[in-house]
Amino acid sequence: MEGLIIIKERANRNQTLSLETSDLEQYNAKIQVLSKPVEIEDIINKTIQQDLFEALTFLPNEFADLIFIDPPYNLDKDFQSVHFQEGSIQEYQEWMESWLVLVIQKLKPNGSLYLCGDWRSASPIHFLLDKYLIVRNRITFEREKGRGAKTNWKNCSEDIWFATKSNHYYFDVEAVKMKRKVIAPYKIEGKPKDWEESEDGNFRITHPSNVWTDITIPFWSMPENTEHPTQKPEKLLAKIILASSKEGDIVFDPFLGSGTTSVVAKKLNRNYCGIEINQEYCLLAEKRLALAEQNKTIQGYMDGIFWERNALNEMKKNSKIKNDLF
Repeated sequence: MEGLIIIKERANRNQTLSLETSDLEQYNAKIQVLSKPVEIEDIINKTIQQDLFEALTFLPNEFADLIFIDPPYNLDKDFQSVHFQEGSIQEYQEWMESWLVLVIQKLKPNGSLYLCGDWRSASPIHFLLDKYLIVRNRITFEREKGRGAKTNWKNCSEDIWFATKSNHYYFDVEAVKMKRKVIAPYKIEGKPKDWEESEDGNFRITHPSNVWTDITIPFWSMPENTEHPTQKPEKLLAKIILASSKEGDIVFDPFLGSGTTSVVAKKLNRNYCGIEINQEYCLLAEKRLALAEQNKTIQGYMDGIFWERNALNEMKKNSKIKNDLF
């Protein structure tokens, strides 16, 4: 096992989570490989290292309250030992349909499903979700970083499609409200209108929209960062899990990667199950789950409220300055 995984040393300021030699045996013991049909209690809060199609044949149907799917996009991309190759739109659609129909079988009748993609995959995703489910919305979130382009528009957004099996589904809008800074505060008779005045600034609690501009993609100075090339932020998963599941529900991720879905589900008191074919990513997922037992914080989320990008850090910084001065 040690020969398959490279143990890396980090610079002091680089907080990217990596594996140590002592982690390999400890966390590998927690990973499951399925060899026969299992019951729900056998897979609750488990990481399954296996080919997706093989693992799905052993999982019970209709066990998940919420499914989050972040598959390889239609791009040439290396995922450690696995290389995904870009194909035509038709080829990508056929590949996606081959596993999507099987994944949908695992969703409860009143469950919700979220599927990630980019502009290239929008057409096949919309077609397939409309074919098998009820499409509710398409969320677009802004990536605040990315390479520029000289012959095209810079690509700095991704989509998350929201669909359900029926018209009876759970959605808690109160759990995902956002705190925004008020630029032009409006008052009636000298009192704030729909906003709060505080020492740290003027803020308004707003309903969430399907355009998310508050997401920070994990990078080297963030403790949640790993070397997975397409890791989704914990804050992004927190919005989805809080909106579309209750405490104690089961959240399932068939393309688990380095474990963000399972980690956030655990932090928010949900159950989880994830499938990932790569051993190193499975080990990273288990290490992150162990760390989540001691630290349940989620960047950009505090006291039941989501903050605008960098706003919470700025407030904490200002509060520290005030405490240091007085």
